[in-house]
Amino acid sequence: MKRDMNLIRAVLIEAEELPDDDAMHDIFVEGFSDTEISNHVRLCDEAGFLDAEDLTMMDGVCCWKPKRLTYEGHEFLDGIRSDTVWEKAKALTLKSTGTLTIEGLKFALPHVLKALIGA
Repeated sequence: MKRDMNLIRAVLIEAEELPDDDAMHDIFVEGFSDTEISNHVRLCDEAGFLDAEDLTMMDGVCCWKPKRLTYEGHEFLDGIRSDTVWEKAKALTLKSTGTLTIEGLKFALPHVLKALIGA
């Protein structure tokens, strides 16, 4: 499975809408399979963006369910929520590094925001 940064963003956006009940929830992102979403929920958990639970059974099919966004998840999502900021941060990261990573996006976001604000 390849990591898809657009799916990570979509997972965070969907997770933000979850009720604040500390329960596990299903999320859906159009165009992606349950397995792809589950794998990206796991990645978001590993990155510290989500509090999620691993419900994978012995059959080996990945099954991760989000419970809530973490503080770090809220901070990152607030930075990438705008489509304009998201596209510019991705472009800057790819231009500068040739690859798209969470750390690269975190570094690019302040530069994109500063340019958009005109400071």
